[in-house]
Amino acid sequence: MTPADPGGPAPAPVPSDRDPERLRSHAWFGGDGLRAFSHGTRMRQLGADPADYQGKPIIAIVNTWSELNPCHMHLRERAGQVKRGIWEAGGFPAEFGVASLSETFQKPTPMLYRNLLAMDTEELLRSYPADGAVLMGGCDKTTPALLMGAASAGIPAIYLPAGPMLRGNYRGTTLGSGTDLWKYWDDKRAGLIGDCEMADLACGIARSPGHCMTMGTASTMTSAAEALGMTLPGAASIPAVDSAHYRMATATGRRIVDMAWENLTPDRILTAGAFEDAVATVLALGGSTNAVIHLIAMAGRCGVPLSLDDFDEISRRVPVLANVRPGGKYLMEDFYYAGGLPALLARLAEVPGALHTDRITVTGRPLAEQLTGAQVYNSDVIREPGTALAAEAGLAVLRGNLAPDGAVIKPAAASPSLLRHTGRAVVFHGVEDLHARIDTVECDRDSVFVLTGVGPRGFPGMPEVGNFGLPRRLLESGVDDAVRISDGRMSGTAFGTVVLHVAPESAVGGPLALVRDGDLIELDVASRRLHLAVDDSELAARKAAWAPPPRAAERGWVRLYVDHVGQADRGADLDFLVGGSGAPVPPGNH
Repeated sequence: MTPADPGGPAPAPVPSDRDPERLRSHAWFGGDGLRAFSHGTRMRQLGADPADYQGKPIIAIVNTWSELNPCHMHLRERAGQVKRGIWEAGGFPAEFGVASLSETFQKPTPMLYRNLLAMDTEELLRSYPADGAVLMGGCDKTTPALLMGAASAGIPAIYLPAGPMLRGNYRGTTLGSGTDLWKYWDDKRAGLIGDCEMADLACGIARSPGHCMTMGTASTMTSAAEALGMTLPGAASIPAVDSAHYRMATATGRRIVDMAWENLTPDRILTAGAFEDAVATVLALGGSTNAVIHLIAMAGRCGVPLSLDDFDEISRRVPVLANVRPGGKYLMEDFYYAGGLPALLARLAEVPGALHTDRITVTGRPLAEQLTGAQVYNSDVIREPGTALAAEAGLAVLRGNLAPDGAVIKPAAASPSLLRHTGRAVVFHGVEDLHARIDTVECDRDSVFVLTGVGPRGFPGMPEVGNFGLPRRLLESGVDDAVRISDGRMSGTAFGTVVLHVAPESAVGGPLALVRDGDLIELDVASRRLHLAVDDSELAARKAAWAPPPRAAERGWVRLYVDHVGQADRGADLDFLVGGSGAPVPPGNH
């Protein structure tokens, strides 16, 4: 097998009682009542004879394929391979299309719809005769949304990652999606390159199906899904167009059938230890700051306590082992051929207390068994703890009077000279104000740029604008980084000294809403401190004069979202969705 190839046979699970009456779908098709008869007639209408499905696990294939989601453009084909595996294992597949969250095209931000896809997934699995589910996704918000929905639904589920695209190419230079886009765009704004260069860049930066091949949010979250134990071993690292991805899809289909018979539900996999291991994995990967919000939200669905303090505590003892952009040198294709996530987890297991290897995964076996024999084929891509890129992981949680409930920064992606910095604030009130004034504001290289109104409620949806570009005058003078602070997020492919997820956000009256031009702001990452140097009495006066912004919408999903979304430090889930619910058979005669 190729490195991290999950296509081989998994360890055989302990045989379970395969009484068809124990299947959830029996409530729809079992017995000799009117409803069972009616359901049988409709299955015939679909072209299925009773022998095709009766007494077999019915597996829902939850597919986020879309013709406007390039990360998932191959998932229609992969669904066919999943079906083959389900049929081979004695199950009955049924494919469902759900919302497709495209980071590339969806406005105002796909984060606005993460919780909607989670609800879509949960209610689909609850309301249909599904005994198990294969969750198909990969683009940033899709992974947490599908897993949140499946965890709330409570039926056996397994995740099939879309896989990263191939590495990009530009005039003989290897490109990483997102990361190099920001870099070359700044070069264009500074007048260093022109339209011809940008045309060549556009043709080479994204050249195959699959999600971003840097360690952006997509690769971070699919890796987190594998670390949680919700994928087959090695599944997250396989490039989307590699034939191993085809085999993994079929193997995933085979495995979910056994999981249905075993009733191996998410609550048995998504334990406190699993979430701690996912956090450690994200940090060892130098992964996206977005993982903080998503993992906290996912843990909330499982009733598992997980907080910003847990991230900060784990970050102090976990080294950065993956030499992958934006914090490193290589791309996901290199990471896969270096051994993939199993190899990184095996290296991470060498750090005392870093992993809980006795917990089970979707294989039904302990994580430790999956790591036995995992090899690293390129030690520059996947480092040993003794040769780590950084002794502490690339995430820090900041607190202070500017962020009482916390904020995050990725030191590994920041300029070392700015990790302890004091400067005067230049404030932008929303994205439109930023776009209108970014190149005309009075500023210098010590300025601290503050963007408000881009939190969960304020935008709404908390867009990836925290790594906004610098004023042209600074770029033209050779300044390529500055401290930027916001209640929004940034792309996992981005870099810079960027403070994010400030909580509480400005739209609910958090201290960020009170910052004015010229205020001194102190950042000290080593001390985990973010401080607004303004007297408490002055801040109190400003707060008394503050008025909340109008509600972003008066109808539909956006109103529901704004009225119920939580703050970033709590995962930005809807308040009425937090906590496990399970998936009983719906009541009534239907």
